Amino acid sequence: MSLPLIQSCIADDIDAVNAVIQHSLHSEVALVNQVAHYIINSGGKRLRPILVLLSAGLFGPVRPEHHQLAAVVEFIHTATLLHDDVVDESSKRRGQHTANALFGNAASVLVGDFVYSRAFQMMVAVQNMRVMEVLSNATNVIAEGEVLQLLNVHNADITDEAYLQVIHYKTAKLFEAATRLGAIISQASPADEQALSQYGMHIGTAFQLIDDVLDLSGNALEIGKNLGDDLAEGKPTLPLLYAMRNGNDSEATIIKKAIENGGLDDLPAVLSAVERTGALQHVRQIAEQECELACATIAHFADSPYKQAMLTLAQFSVTRNY
Repeated sequence: MSLPLIQSCIADDIDAVNAVIQHSLHSEVALVNQVAHYIINSGGKRLRPILVLLSAGLFGPVRPEHHQLAAVVEFIHTATLLHDDVVDESSKRRGQHTANALFGNAASVLVGDFVYSRAFQMMVAVQNMRVMEVLSNATNVIAEGEVLQLLNVHNADITDEAYLQVIHYKTAKLFEAATRLGAIISQASPADEQALSQYGMHIGTAFQLIDDVLDLSGNALEIGKNLGDDLAEGKPTLPLLYAMRNGNDSEATIIKKAIENGGLDDLPAVLSAVERTGALQHVRQIAEQECELACATIAHFADSPYKQAMLTLAQFSVTRNY
């Protein structure tokens, strides 16, 4: 399930979104331009803008307002990345140096603020109160998710339910907002808007779960970061929690210590426990269930290239290796 195949039916619209992004990034402050252009052009998948465009296409022609909101969603995502990398002290993302590694933490945080505020300027220009309600709510929930994740760092006793709440807040909420926006601007019915928001939530959850799997099994060159980065930061993820609960006493102790202390000293032993307990397969199954739920929410829509692309995107979210 290749991303280019998904993008093919909206290639012109993606080009239009990229044009909006480049135009809207402009600032009279040189460092803002430098940092913002670096992060926005660093090889992201543009999945969230794609979701705005595809959900809009279910209801008719994709219009300039959709391009504008697709760019807004990408800006919000970009701002969170700039801030995340500072909090996580990350040095690598998408196979490149992070902005904070190149420009420093202060510049990354402040340019993240610029990108956030520019996104709000752009959403106000659409002059739709419902749009502002959805996006302001989403950014607030995302911020709560970031704080929840911070509170859970080095916490090996977190429950699966609490971890999934972090995913729903931190990652899936913006996916949900993206698909909801496409429906709102197209003046879809409340039922269709709700169906698309649920599609986005399930896709976002599946996407993050596969990120967790790839952190412990992916190819560093393909995933664009080092293997075990989440473990190094002391983040408890679902594969680690499953392996800790289902491993023997020695394996549980090693994983608990690795989460609580951070670092990669015990990475080989942790990976061995994860493999032996079938933790990655377990989490993939949960992601596949989320994929199936996402597809079910849009089953009632008329068949179209947009619907087929959304079904394909659901499959891509769980079969990808990057």
